Amino acid sequence: MERKMANRKLIRLSQLKSKLAAENLEEIDWVTFGVIVKKVTPQSANNGRTFSIWRLNDLRDLNQCVSLFLFGDVHKEHWKTDQGTV
Repeated sequence: MERKMANRKLIRLSQLKSKLAAENLEEIDWVTFGVIVKKVTPQSANNGRTFSIWRLNDLRDLNQCVSLFLFGDVHKEHWKTDQGTV
């Protein structure tokens, strides 16, 4: 993990909104971690393609969640991922 995190900045999901407002994250090599706290049943878009929505949390502030939309190959590969997975 130390090798993977070398020269990267950890930003907690609960801090993401304030960091986006204060810093230009496009210029920083950053990572975040989240736990799937809720999964919405896969849905169909207007174009007929299926997608998933996950709500992620860092378990530090349960009121601060990030919604992650999964489309295309990412949806196909990961839609069965269990709630509670990091």
